[in-house]
Amino acid sequence: MLMDTFGRRAVDLRVSLTDRCNLRCSYCMPEEGLQWLAKSSLLTDDEVVRLVRVAVGLLGVTEVRFTGGEPLLRPGLVGIVTACAALEPRPELSVTTNAVGLARTAEALRAAGLDRVNVSLDTLDREAFHTLTRRDRLPDVIAGLAAADAAGLRPVKINTVLMRGVNDHEAADLLDWCLARGYELRFIEQMPLDAQHGWRRDSMVTAEEILDRLAARFELVPEPAAGRGAAPAERWTVAGHTAPDGQPARVGVIASVTRPFCRACDRTRLTADGQVRNCLFATGETDLRSALRAGADDEQLAGLWRAAMWGKKAGGGIDAPDFAQPERPMSAIGG
Repeated sequence: MLMDTFGRRAVDLRVSLTDRCNLRCSYCMPEEGLQWLAKSSLLTDDEVVRLVRVAVGLLGVTEVRFTGGEPLLRPGLVGIVTACAALEPRPELSVTTNAVGLARTAEALRAAGLDRVNVSLDTLDREAFHTLTRRDRLPDVIAGLAAADAAGLRPVKINTVLMRGVNDHEAADLLDWCLARGYELRFIEQMPLDAQHGWRRDSMVTAEEILDRLAARFELVPEPAAGRGAAPAERWTVAGHTAPDGQPARVGVIASVTRPFCRACDRTRLTADGQVRNCLFATGETDLRSALRAGADDEQLAGLWRAAMWGKKAGGGIDAPDFAQPERPMSAIGG
């Protein structure tokens, strides 16, 4: 198993398949983009599948989420999902995407064995979307969401980052829109993971502010904290609303900055170039790609991975006076 010295067990693997993206979200990367990883440094499709197999078969991972950058830009995504769905024991498989290309791939991904999707969507206003992402692709995202739902990639979850003075007034409208379509909305506090290193705590919209905006229109009933487990989102049921499965509709808030959930963290991360990161805010990495290409067997790879996770710190350290933002931005780490 992937244990650390604080007794936490990592069962949730985030696999970045590319650092490239077809949007340029202002809180993630500059308008001109970034210097992308060289193709030779990226794990091949077979290498990705092998490392996922090691994680699932030898290290006890039960959930695998493919991220980016934008994972739909990975040409071999469907084949990777197909191979991972055939693993024993079979992990739960999901993708975090901006949904720009989801309308044309949702059916194939579902047929390959994908279980569900998380879609990043910060606004319902086309002009605001263009401002935030520097691309006019909101209709494509909405079409992608509908295609995912029709393909059975449920629950369709939407991740939203509110930006002060840009889209923070849309919180209740976004929830209303998601409730009407059976999507599960989760707000995420903006984190210091932008390539420009321009994040400021005083400009971040906090969880408390988000809940205040929602409470002005909806009655929210907190779910018991004991049932949260290692899930990063605190959840509330929305009184008077029902999800497609007949259960009460829910909304979540991931308060990564103001209410960190490090104590129950169960994640391990693999970058597109084959580096293990034991924390989203880690400043160090463990190189599996070089070992893999040098001929390491599965047990050796598993040993390196175990050692990487054993050294995990108690928390991300955002509140520490000596906190240093990771050198890699979110697009290169993987969501």
